[in-house]
Amino acid sequence: MRKTYHFCLSSHEEVMFRDEADLAMGFNAFAIAALMTESRALGENFLTTHYHSGVQTDSPKEFMFRMRTIYSRYFNAKYDRCGRLGEKRYFSLEVEGFYHMLTMLNYILRQGLHHGLVSTPFEYKFGSVNSFFRSALGKTSNPELIADQFRYRHLPANVSIPPKYRMDKSGLLLREDILDTAYVEELYMTPRNFLFQMNKLTDEKDQYEQQKENDTPPVTMGLLESGVVGFDLRQALIYEQGKVNRSQMTDLELCHVIETQILPRYFKDYQKISVYALPMEKRARICEGLWRESRQTRYQAGLRQSNFVVGTERTHPTATERVTHYLGGKTVTENQLRRCLALL
Repeated sequence: MRKTYHFCLSSHEEVMFRDEADLAMGFNAFAIAALMTESRALGENFLTTHYHSGVQTDSPKEFMFRMRTIYSRYFNAKYDRCGRLGEKRYFSLEVEGFYHMLTMLNYILRQGLHHGLVSTPFEYKFGSVNSFFRSALGKTSNPELIADQFRYRHLPANVSIPPKYRMDKSGLLLREDILDTAYVEELYMTPRNFLFQMNKLTDEKDQYEQQKENDTPPVTMGLLESGVVGFDLRQALIYEQGKVNRSQMTDLELCHVIETQILPRYFKDYQKISVYALPMEKRARICEGLWRESRQTRYQAGLRQSNFVVGTERTHPTATERVTHYLGGKTVTENQLRRCLALL
């Protein structure tokens, strides 16, 4: 008998998804695992350091084993890396009851919002929030599909997906084909309620309804994110209001800068460019340089703000305000640098 689970796999020491192709393969691995274990896929969301998913399955361990193995083999082959990807243990929670399930899905679908990446859940494209009520919400455009003979390039070896599961030009299996959208839409009942659930603020009413439903512990944001090291619940609730720090680089942006602007200087034309193939001491020097640039950007921003306040804004920068080279005027955190450079 299928039971409902929330899964989360995290990797706080390194980025698990370095570009959009990785994020596409992450979902494909999720889809393949669901098909191979005859599981019902309810929803998912992929971030650079972790992913969340809601699944109904009678084989939870096999589902996560297959998904994790498929993606880890892809990532290790692409980046000349070896070993386990992600924490040794993944977070798993069995969910029972309508309100428990609805609250779980709300948290999964709004991950981009809770991590300060977007101002609304629908803006984040690496999750399944835009797969539901597509017609009612005006999301009926048809993506350009890849030719069947090229699908193998975006799937693991010896894995074939029936033609009814479509794949777009980027190599991503279409979420609306994999997810049981009809089942999830029944849970939300109407498009209006779905919009309300995606935009409401977290409050104690969710917990109260779950406690009335059954004796199992209520699903909360803190519980579902307990597998993510360093998760800040207070900050997530601020982000939930749509506050986004556009001046800070995302992990995807930073990885792109590292792999297209910095790493090519260390490799010959015939070599595969990968941060994992670079000696640790060279990664550390890159980290130090980017951190210095980020600190300078913060200093310049503070100086400009100070000059604006006192009414003495300058039109010419001083020697210490030289233009940044790699970050384009955005900032990064030290922990972000370390995980994007795999400084384990």
